[in-house]
Amino acid sequence: MYAIVRTGGRQFRVEPGKIIDVEKMAVEPGTSVDLNEVLLVAPDGGTPQIGRPLVQGATVKATVVDHYRAKKILIWKYRPGLRYRRRRGHRQTYTRLRIDSITGV
Repeated sequence: MYAIVRTGGRQFRVEPGKIIDVEKMAVEPGTSVDLNEVLLVAPDGGTPQIGRPLVQGATVKATVVDHYRAKKILIWKYRPGLRYRRRRGHRQTYTRLRIDSITGV
């Protein structure tokens, strides 16, 4: 069984036991969260339920494993002939979720 969920502006294909990295959520590690924006639920051997836009009554239960920051990426700006150079860094913060169950099918 798998589902397609939307969180943080992105869509993820999730299965029970899978670990995904999403945009930072304001919850403590070890707590349980419900992902209610379920776009598709596909049971094993059955026909998938496609939402319009969401599947009614379907939820995905997950546990927050931890929060972390990704590797720093560097942004360079350069204009030739103008002596213009700028360097900037960015580190994105993520939340790691472990998918526990998919309900509402």
